[in-house]
Amino acid sequence: MTLSAGKYWGLSRLADSDGRFKMVALDQRPPIVNPIREKRGGTAPWEDVAEFKRMLVEELQDHASAMLLDPHYAYPASLRVLDSRHGLILTLEDSVFDETPGGRLSRVISDWSVEKIKRAGGDAVKVLAWYRPDAGRDVVRHQQDFVKRIGDTCAKYDLPYVLELLVYPLAGEAEKTSDYVEMRTKRADDVLRSVETFAAPEYGVDLYKLESPVAASQVPGIGNPGSEDVQKLYDEMGRLARVPWVMLSAGADKATFKNMLSHAYKAGASGFLAGRAIWLDAFQAFPDWDAIRRGLRQDAVPYLSDLNAMADREARPWHHHPVYGEDGAGIEHPDATFRIHYSGFGAA
Repeated sequence: MTLSAGKYWGLSRLADSDGRFKMVALDQRPPIVNPIREKRGGTAPWEDVAEFKRMLVEELQDHASAMLLDPHYAYPASLRVLDSRHGLILTLEDSVFDETPGGRLSRVISDWSVEKIKRAGGDAVKVLAWYRPDAGRDVVRHQQDFVKRIGDTCAKYDLPYVLELLVYPLAGEAEKTSDYVEMRTKRADDVLRSVETFAAPEYGVDLYKLESPVAASQVPGIGNPGSEDVQKLYDEMGRLARVPWVMLSAGADKATFKNMLSHAYKAGASGFLAGRAIWLDAFQAFPDWDAIRRGLRQDAVPYLSDLNAMADREARPWHHHPVYGEDGAGIEHPDATFRIHYSGFGAA
């Protein structure tokens, strides 16, 4: 498989010089807004949320290959301090979803689009799609159409499409909640079937941001009791993904996330795109800004450096993914005819 020029360039921008993704997510909204609201007595001032996200950029970007920002707070507050040497991913999905009896319906942020992400200088578009294969038929169709529509638009503007998939509790299930938390009783089959569905070429996904196929607390780490059975599930997830993929942290603690990465890298993952596992401990000091900054420097940065070293040792460079063949990732028509054939639409 070849890539269009824009998608190849964008994916390269997100990775380090060796092709490994070491990406930090700070596009979270409820996990940051809600604690601030509680500390501030019922409101979450824009300035507080924006200040925290700007601080994350200032302290963490030099240790990341790319940063994932949202258009509400992180991008407008951080643009003046962003280092253009690192990749920029901008999120498209609204953190507010429609909860129906049949399941969750995702939607894009109002007054925001793939075109605006392109114009704002984004190197890639990220979308979180809540998905349960056993949700109501109309919900499943809506989510599939939602993902495909964005994939088509990313192809139009020649931007890499980063898709995050998360399973969630349906109505009547014990863990039913509207919070952004990992489903502890999730079934591995639901995770794997979701990946298999959106691996179909018509969805246009270039890079997956995937959750563990088993609950984070049940991931033993390579070499520990039970690791062989868990590894089989990670291997299957990597096989089904079809294109490069990275691991998300889903709020797991630091040690647990490393366990998850050990299995993911053995299954062929190309890095990580994580947020709370890196910076959540420091955030607990809010509203003491000095303490937050100290926590980021003394705790988050060393941990991120450990994750980077682990990726260097174990992650597969994205351009060496089997989907690109023995010669690795490349563009179509890399010769004198390039300008004639290049349309900006994704290559087959």
